[in-house]
Amino acid sequence: MFKALLRDLGSGFLVTCEIFALTLIIAIPLGLIVAFGSMSRFKPLKLVVRGFVWIIRGTPLMLQLLVVCYGPGLLGIFSVTEPMVAVIIAFSINYACYFSEIYRGGIESISKGQYEAGAVLGMSRGQTFSYVILPQVVKRIVPPMSNEIITLVKDTSLANTIAVIEIIRKAKNFTGTYAVNIMIPLLVAGLFYLVFVGFLTIVFGLIERKMNYYKV
Repeated sequence: MFKALLRDLGSGFLVTCEIFALTLIIAIPLGLIVAFGSMSRFKPLKLVVRGFVWIIRGTPLMLQLLVVCYGPGLLGIFSVTEPMVAVIIAFSINYACYFSEIYRGGIESISKGQYEAGAVLGMSRGQTFSYVILPQVVKRIVPPMSNEIITLVKDTSLANTIAVIEIIRKAKNFTGTYAVNIMIPLLVAGLFYLVFVGFLTIVFGLIERKMNYYKV
């Protein structure tokens, strides 16, 4: 039975990893776009973007999942028939908004004098951002980004609320199939999360140490 449990949870964990990877691939660059929108000098755009970020950050991710999955169909616009698609859309939007605030905080923490110094040296604004500002921003945002990414690992469990067969759903299904105490498969599923989070913690620790050469 234990082999069957590991096999079932292993297949569910692959789905968890898929949600995690696709969310990061979409949310990391999308968050930068949102950050630029929230810092825009065009005030209507700035207000709209910041309002949207406020709504996303102020409501539960589970509610956003339900809205993405069922909301359009209720409004008669279109229907998201594939739960996995709804999960990726909701997760990507949610984390893009959180990442955008981290990006914005990192960018705005750099003094304007560094932009002026770049201009004095004959660098364009784009060159100044790429070669002077960006390295400092990256160093400053690694710790908060790592926290959000680790949180994403655990948030993937919410996907089972709209019937995506990830590791938690597999654990629940295993209980029904083999008539075992539900805590046993859930605790084993927790070990999968723990190992994955431990791996990410080590990776981000290495990245932070690697960037220590650049002091700010």
